[in-house]
Amino acid sequence: MSVRLEDEIKQKAFKNPYQKVIVNVLYTGGWMNLIQSGYLKPYGLSLPQYNVLRILRGQYPNPCSINLIIDRMLDKASNASRIVDKLVYKKLADRKTCEKDRRAVDVVITKKGLDLLGEMDKKSDQWEEQFHGITEKQAEKLNELLDKFRGNDFYNF
Repeated sequence: MSVRLEDEIKQKAFKNPYQKVIVNVLYTGGWMNLIQSGYLKPYGLSLPQYNVLRILRGQYPNPCSINLIIDRMLDKASNASRIVDKLVYKKLADRKTCEKDRRAVDVVITKKGLDLLGEMDKKSDQWEEQFHGITEKQAEKLNELLDKFRGNDFYNF
């Protein structure tokens, strides 16, 4: 079953298909964030915190610099230092002065952080199943289209 954007936002028409795709991508992104926030709530994590924990796990056992975290974050507008502070407070990550550059900070995921992500991984199939309203082939095509969409140089307008 598909749900039309026009019905969701109570708008009868768009100026053109490009305007609709922009609104549709923004609306769908917000919708997905809402669903994912609900998935993360029982674990006491925000979307950016979850993203940073996954980045740290991907680098483990090696530490990450704040700049590496920023480069890999999904939401580039997030404040990585503040997110790391919150993860350190929750004992899910640890901060240490970088041995090579005392002005820099290394961040590493803790065992508690690894255990939490491991627990969450057990439910990831259930989370992904919510999006099986399209076939694998359709998902591949959607990924291809979204990659192409982002490939445009939007900063020169």
